[in-house]
Amino acid sequence: MRARAARCPARITLRQLEPPAPFHRFHEHFAIDLPGARAVFTTRRGGHSDGPYASLNLGLNTEDDPVTVGRNRATLSALVGAPLATVHQVHGTVIHELREPLAPEPPPDGDGLLITRAGSAPAVLVADCLPVVVAAPGALAVLHAGWRGLAGGILAAGVAAIRELEPTGAVAAAIGPGAGRCCYEVGPDVAAAFAGYGDEVLAGRALDLKLIARRQLERAGVDEVHDIGLCTICSDPGLLYSHRRDGGVTGRQAGVGWLTEDASGPAERWPS
Repeated sequence: MRARAARCPARITLRQLEPPAPFHRFHEHFAIDLPGARAVFTTRRGGHSDGPYASLNLGLNTEDDPVTVGRNRATLSALVGAPLATVHQVHGTVIHELREPLAPEPPPDGDGLLITRAGSAPAVLVADCLPVVVAAPGALAVLHAGWRGLAGGILAAGVAAIRELEPTGAVAAAIGPGAGRCCYEVGPDVAAAFAGYGDEVLAGRALDLKLIARRQLERAGVDEVHDIGLCTICSDPGLLYSHRRDGGVTGRQAGVGWLTEDASGPAERWPS
């Protein structure tokens, strides 16, 4: 067995389900309140799938039964009180502003969604990549950040999009469960993409995606960055999906967010 480059983070067991503050438990998932918004990072619990996809698999691009995945998505939508909106993720840096309560079908290619009105819950799907939610009063972006997205600048793009809409409000970000430095080993090509960060993010072959994300968010001007500190690869297999740990046969959890307030009070909603 190869030695890991860093100690694995403290594990959250199925019985505990208690994340570090300011994250808190949201049913069988994890939540955090951001300026004018709430973010939720789902676990694999509380759904209808079975086998390697048990149980709240939200990924339609898996070998799971699509009808069952649809039921899982409906379950999550009911839990958060708003319809989910997604994109077809391509490991890029395109962020779509959602101008209607629902994203178009089929969903557009991209790796982020931006909203300025309540009434929908944009989501990204992950199984080792980082789900990141960035919010300010009246604006929220949900971003899918794997190593390619981080190298391409998707987080800076998301922050810039929010700043354009809310230039003076406080901006905060939450980083959900994803591959940790304790377990995420990369080759020379991936390491070279982050050479400018130095030893702070790379120890041997172990790359710290979460620290890269934090540094990028801070450089983009985010006032507060919160990291749940969970590694999908070495977490309890019954808690989170992991593409690497499960050999590619696994489900997808989500990072999802919605607006709760604008700069002056309850968030503006789409006309009904």
